[in-house]
Amino acid sequence: MSSPPPIVLFFDGVCGLCNHSVDLLFRIDARGIVRVAALQSDYAARVLPQALVDAPSSLVVRMATGQILTKTRAVRAILNAVGGPWRLVAGVIWLVPRPIADWLYDGIAVNRYAWFGKKETCRLPTPEERARFIVDEQAD
Repeated sequence: MSSPPPIVLFFDGVCGLCNHSVDLLFRIDARGIVRVAALQSDYAARVLPQALVDAPSSLVVRMATGQILTKTRAVRAILNAVGGPWRLVAGVIWLVPRPIADWLYDGIAVNRYAWFGKKETCRLPTPEERARFIVDEQAD
């Protein structure tokens, strides 16, 4: 059995904002540190707490240690992992008290379909993206 990827970003596969965020991640994470999977996937159902799968937020991060991060903690973990100038952005987020940052995050998450659209089906990776997506056959 292979070891789990160091960091997995689970995203709402039908959310327009979440899909744009994955596109951005692929551009800024040139080293390919972060892998992605849809919250609606069988892999997510197997490795995440049921409550996160039943009522998907916009994104969830699972660290190699198994630690689950949500909301602004998840965003900071991704930005820190990508490194470079993105660590500065993570630092700025860290400066905002977490209850306030999470309140802002929740405000965007609740309105994400209205503001950015909702697709009928989950995103399918392009051939170039396939190595970054976790499909169940590859999962730990």
